[in-house]
Amino acid sequence: MTSVLWRALWALNVALWTPAVQAGDDCNDPAPWRVLSAAAEPAVPARAVLADRSHLRWAGAPEDGDVWLLAAPQGGLRTPPGQAPQGAVQRWRLSAAGAVPADLSQRLRYLGDGAWHRLPADAVAALPAVLRGDARVVRLDDDGRVLAAAGLQIAGALDDLYAAAESLEDLGAHPGATGSRWRLWAPTAQAVSLCLYRSDQGPAVGQHPLQRDEATGSWQLSLPGDARGRYYRYLVDVWVPGTGLVRQRVADPYAVSAGVDARRSYVSGLDEAAVTPRGWSHDRAPATVRQATDMTVYELHLRDFSVGDASVPLRDRGRYTAFTHARSTGMHHLRTLARAGLTDVHLLPVFDHGAVPEAGCVTPAPHGGPADATQQAAVAASAARDCFNWGYDPVLFNAPEGSYSRRAADGASRLHEFRQMVMALHRAGLRVGMDVVYNHTVASGQHPNAVLDRVVPGYYHRLNADGVVERSTCCDNTATEHRMMGKLLVDSVLLWARAHHIDSFRFDLMGHQPRALMERLQQRLRSELPDRVIPLIGEGWNFGEVAHGTRFEQASQLSLNGSGIGSFNDRLRDAVRGGGAGDSGVALLQRAGWAFGLADRSADDAELQRAALWLRAGAAGSLRRYPLRQPDGSVREAQAVDYAGQPAGYASQPTEVVNYVENHDNQTLFDNGVMKLPPDTPREVRARAQLVALATVAFSQGVAYFHAGGELLRSKSLDRNSFDSGDWFNRIDWTGRGNFFGTGLPPAGDNQADWPAMRERLADPRIAPTAREITLVREGFIDLLRIRASTPLLRLGSADEVLQRVHVLPTEPALLAVHIDGRRGADAVFGALLLVVNASREARRFTPPEGRWALHPALASGTGVLQRGARCAAPGPEGSITVPAQSVLACVLPRASSP
Repeated sequence: MTSVLWRALWALNVALWTPAVQAGDDCNDPAPWRVLSAAAEPAVPARAVLADRSHLRWAGAPEDGDVWLLAAPQGGLRTPPGQAPQGAVQRWRLSAAGAVPADLSQRLRYLGDGAWHRLPADAVAALPAVLRGDARVVRLDDDGRVLAAAGLQIAGALDDLYAAAESLEDLGAHPGATGSRWRLWAPTAQAVSLCLYRSDQGPAVGQHPLQRDEATGSWQLSLPGDARGRYYRYLVDVWVPGTGLVRQRVADPYAVSAGVDARRSYVSGLDEAAVTPRGWSHDRAPATVRQATDMTVYELHLRDFSVGDASVPLRDRGRYTAFTHARSTGMHHLRTLARAGLTDVHLLPVFDHGAVPEAGCVTPAPHGGPADATQQAAVAASAARDCFNWGYDPVLFNAPEGSYSRRAADGASRLHEFRQMVMALHRAGLRVGMDVVYNHTVASGQHPNAVLDRVVPGYYHRLNADGVVERSTCCDNTATEHRMMGKLLVDSVLLWARAHHIDSFRFDLMGHQPRALMERLQQRLRSELPDRVIPLIGEGWNFGEVAHGTRFEQASQLSLNGSGIGSFNDRLRDAVRGGGAGDSGVALLQRAGWAFGLADRSADDAELQRAALWLRAGAAGSLRRYPLRQPDGSVREAQAVDYAGQPAGYASQPTEVVNYVENHDNQTLFDNGVMKLPPDTPREVRARAQLVALATVAFSQGVAYFHAGGELLRSKSLDRNSFDSGDWFNRIDWTGRGNFFGTGLPPAGDNQADWPAMRERLADPRIAPTAREITLVREGFIDLLRIRASTPLLRLGSADEVLQRVHVLPTEPALLAVHIDGRRGADAVFGALLLVVNASREARRFTPPEGRWALHPALASGTGVLQRGARCAAPGPEGSITVPAQSVLACVLPRASSP
């Protein structure tokens, strides 16, 4: 570097880090906020909803009355009942709204009865300023005394006033060689400043005021010099109803990385050497997925992957960098699965979350007998400080989680190590998916981790009629129907896909988001990354305050029909496992599943027949129009078959279905079998029940989704909800020597009511598998992957193809038999495919369609684990063949000899 260039760069950095305003105590104070002026009285219920800039709906209020909007920019409003309002600097009388635009009325119908009012023109003009201070509406009597008062819900007005903000492309920090820029959307803030730091812990080196852009409600700052590698946070002076004018010290919602516990954001252009592993520019996902149905997914928690793997160096266990050890036992296992046909690893949340202390977390060392309560007690005692959590507690949606980094305080290390992990998985032949959680945040209000709500109070979260944050998802629900929360979701997903090479996304509680938003995201991914296939799947459950389209058309199972976005198939899950996901007590023990004892009942058992119908619908992609033969011999479309009051067939296309029998929620598949099968069930019978269950996913049209360790008979010692159960109850043994069953009673929480039954089983020495049974399931699972990968006939991409080619054969309900015609498919590989699964503990007779059937090559050259010696072309009486107990048979016809 020449001396002239060096001096020029040094001058730029001096200009940048010599602040126009000396950093003061506000930048260095560790407290997350300071009240500048307290509210005159507590907040009143926010029952007055601004639908846009000129229409207001007062929930539960009568249509008549003298209604006023009161404002006090610096606070001081008091509206005691029976007295005249006090402290109002401005006031406007509201009129009856008259005819209300249909879209507004429809959007707020969830509020029920109430009055619509219109703001006068001068109030509309003043509204941007009004919303930056203390404001509320009141109803007055003839003497001007307060009859009722209501706070304001402001999201609709902000979306209307600042619609232009949705087009902003530079929110966040943007460093450059000659200058750096910041932009924050904070339309209700009275002032915003930037605090700059050299490190995650050191004192501020500057405090710089941002300038407000009235058109967008955003605040912006440009400084000379390159800010890469610096840390920052904002000081946001904003009115918080019931608290007052608060100076928030808060991270950037658009931060791409952070220091410890998101107290400070990190500046990165995402292209500098510090965050870019060698070879990153050439990193590409393997070309194994052309459409969503090509995905065979492995759901994996990052910490589970390596924390118990002795072949990984200690400092990398539980870290992003564990995946870089190509010779570790875990990576060897993943490569083996990839070679067999696994396409995607989906990681449980790896964005910044608030569930684990990023510095100084602890890992307990429980001990005790197989059915003791001491282990769960040890885990519970340190749960708040433990290093483990599933991570469904978002703080910063765009930043990698720090507890998975070797250096949590270093914002560059998080990015570098995250990308190393992605590269390592790509090199192992696997695409990388993310489990994303945009439906809620870890907190709202004045909680230190409530980044969004402290920047724009009352905007980012979904509120009920009283202005209280909805929590149907367990945490503080976000309002992705609001313009800028929806934009944050779209921008965030695009960032992970573009900057970090993420290949697919699994949305937690996707049904709490609008279908229109998910389709907009889908279109953006396709248009901006046209050379990549990035499927979207998620939980389409229909519940909570948005259920049945109460607030918008949801991205839920029945509402996604025709979108091509996948949702999880609980019909197949419940048929195979038995009962429902939330069962406990007698239901947990007695509601058997098709793979776990139900298939051995009489063929005319109503529960067995019902499960068989759901299973057969799943084999055909749970398509609405797929014809299913009923037990009485009639034929009905799958959408006419009942599943707990819903249609068994719910999708228009196979891309809209994600088939699974196990994921991180609820008991593992093995633990489910422990609770369903009699305690004296032989170990091999348990193992083969697991294989039968896994086969139903591998052989069904749609996306195939498996839980990590299912092929190893993974156990969580019967824990039904291990989100905060520590490493102890979430371990995976990649060696296959054991499965961690019988490592203590699971945490009391969701399990204690079932402890008596659990204790009996955990203490039973007959249940835990040996290495023999684990090997049996692992090898069988590998054969299942090979069969699914061998032909696109198991991964058809359209409903027309499924309806034309897939024939679910009428058999006794203990069997699943599927014939798939490959004659019209140029790349079908086989002329036809015949798949038969016998869930019964007894051999069954089956008559295959006419043809010279041969074993699928994966079985003919394999271990024989699946088919147990059965033959496709050894007919018995009347052309039947014998399907051995708990076996899987895959037969093929060569293309030339297809009938």
